[in-house]
Amino acid sequence: MNTRSPFSFLHRLVAQLPRPPRAPQWLVKGTQHRLVLLLNHVLQQEPAAMQRLQRQGGRVARLHWRSLHMALQVTPAGLLDLAPEGARADLQAWFTQTAPLELARGALAGERPEIRIEGDVQLAADIQWLAQNLRWDIEEDLARLLGDTPAHLLAGGAQQVLAALRRFVARGRAQAGAKTDAAAGT
Repeated sequence: MNTRSPFSFLHRLVAQLPRPPRAPQWLVKGTQHRLVLLLNHVLQQEPAAMQRLQRQGGRVARLHWRSLHMALQVTPAGLLDLAPEGARADLQAWFTQTAPLELARGALAGERPEIRIEGDVQLAADIQWLAQNLRWDIEEDLARLLGDTPAHLLAGGAQQVLAALRRFVARGRAQAGAKTDAAAGT
C-alpha cells in the first residue's frame, strides 16, 4: 500500500503562497512576552536550572529564525526577560532550517533542529544543558486546573497522538528512502 505523506503537498502549497505581510510590532512583542512567561514558568519548576542561569546574570542571547529574532537576557534570579532594544548579544543562535513544515516534521520525529551558534561558549553550554534537561510537566499544570484524573487522561491522549504522528513521519521517511534507493539502483 503506497501512502503519500501530506507534508510534500503542504510544502508545495506553502511555497506557492505569497509572502505574508510582517506581523505588527505589538503582536510580535506580546507573543515574545508570553513566551518569556512560559519559559520562566518552566524554569521555576527546576531550581537547578535557575541556579545554573544565575551564573549568567545580565548575559544576552539573541535567537534568529528566518526574519524573526528575539533577544533574551538572564536576570540575577536565574530567569529570563526580553533584552532591552539595542542590547549587545553575548551569544547568537540561528536556526538553519527555514522551512516551517520541515522544522515541524523534524520536531515530530524527535530531532533537534540544526543551529549555528556564535559567541560565549559557557552561555551556549548552559543553554544546551537547559535544552537537554529541562522539561515542562504539562500534566502537573493541567492537574492544578482540572484535577488529577482529567489531566492524566488528556496527557495520555496527547502522548498517543504524538506517538502516532512520529510513527507516520518515520514511515514516510522510510518510504522516501526506499524510493531514493530504488531510483539510484536503476
